[in-house]
Amino acid sequence: MTITEDFNFADSVKDALQEALKERGHVNVLIAGATGVGKSTLINAIFQGDLAETGQGRPVTQNTREIKKDGIPLSIFDSRGLEMADFSETMAALRSLLSERSRESDPKKHIHVAWVCILEGSNRVQKAEEDLVEMLADYMPVIAVVTKARQDKSLDSNGELRSFRDTVQKMLPLTKNVIRVRAIQEEDDDGNIKPVMGLDKLVDLTMQLVPEGQKRAFTAAQKVDINLKKTQSHVIVAGAAASAAGIAAIPIPFSDAVAIVPIQVAMLAGISATFGLPIDESFLTTIVGSVVAGAGGTFAGRAIVSGLLKFIPGIGSVIGGVLAATTAAALTTAFGEAYIAALEMLFISNNGEPPTSNEVAETFKKKYSQLAISK
Repeated sequence: MTITEDFNFADSVKDALQEALKERGHVNVLIAGATGVGKSTLINAIFQGDLAETGQGRPVTQNTREIKKDGIPLSIFDSRGLEMADFSETMAALRSLLSERSRESDPKKHIHVAWVCILEGSNRVQKAEEDLVEMLADYMPVIAVVTKARQDKSLDSNGELRSFRDTVQKMLPLTKNVIRVRAIQEEDDDGNIKPVMGLDKLVDLTMQLVPEGQKRAFTAAQKVDINLKKTQSHVIVAGAAASAAGIAAIPIPFSDAVAIVPIQVAMLAGISATFGLPIDESFLTTIVGSVVAGAGGTFAGRAIVSGLLKFIPGIGSVIGGVLAATTAAALTTAFGEAYIAALEMLFISNNGEPPTSNEVAETFKKKYSQLAISK
């Protein structure tokens, strides 16, 4: 068996890319709120790609548009017009859209969760917001998002001071929860800096509420919680390591040398998709090539030694297979964990935005070389 005869690297990359994108899926989030509530700022603070400014939008009803951007597995359905006189028409059109989407056989076309944004400074919940939440709750989980949070106090109907969050929760009982957020850092009247707040809680709650098939897409699209991306990526590495060990344990000389490569390429594709990188065949080829060039000798040497052990007759063949399984799992794990470490560092330094393919390739090469040397 030779790699040139039985293994096509380009096909492996292509297959891995298609599978990773299929597994990642697509998530749809509806965001509703009156003009000036801060929806665009919230969208850009939570999701990659400055979506509210640079994404492409298309109208799906008179006052609702779908915003998306190539490479980001997310559609934002931005619903406006809560303050307009023809609000009833807006509601009717939105209900028709949601009803149509909910009947789609493809779950990627459903709208999976809604954020209803209410300005904290308004100090009251509008009748339009109550009606909207009641309607949305028929189709999906709804989160009330109190935006531009500064001071959680408002006057109730009796003129007494109380928590505005509690007021929202009381007035909108069909929401899953009420999250106060401040999407950007700001300075108050006394010159004190008020940091960003609540975005991590909003991401965490949304992650709990979106369907299982859309969790990876939401993880990839959001940029607030890097640990969320890491956690799901560790699962991918563990699965790949187990698969590599299973193949390597087969006591056939050198059978694992080729068979493990697609597993590792698929692992890198899955991690890339989970982190929200804009991956394509060229990207994956660059990433794999960077490590092969930097640390391939170590990888090849270990694979050949474990393969040679399989030639030992009888029990030696089994021992060789067991050693190869251990080696294959360890190498695959090192490969994957080095990649996660590289992406974590780059995403943190880029404030959650994806790095370039060259940055990824160079950092991955360094991380993997460090692991190889330490072992």
